[in-house]
Amino acid sequence: MRTLIIFQNKKIPVYINQENKQPVQKTLRLLSNTLENKIATGKRALQKCLNSLISIEVIGGEAILHSVSENDSLALSLY
Repeated sequence: MRTLIIFQNKKIPVYINQENKQPVQKTLRLLSNTLENKIATGKRALQKCLNSLISIEVIGGEAILHSVSENDSLALSLY
């Protein structure tokens, strides 16, 4: 399933695996809260990834953050 979230005044596509056991709204709320927390308190590498974010893929309890540079992409736990 594909949906959009607004993060740092940009629309970011979020791809959610249909096999997730959590409801989509709860997953999106967890994702938004985690991203806002990490942009404020995360390390420099994480903030660099978030600033160049192009899409997010949610698989189970993890969010794979895809950035413009493939080297900056990373996985982030939602729990």
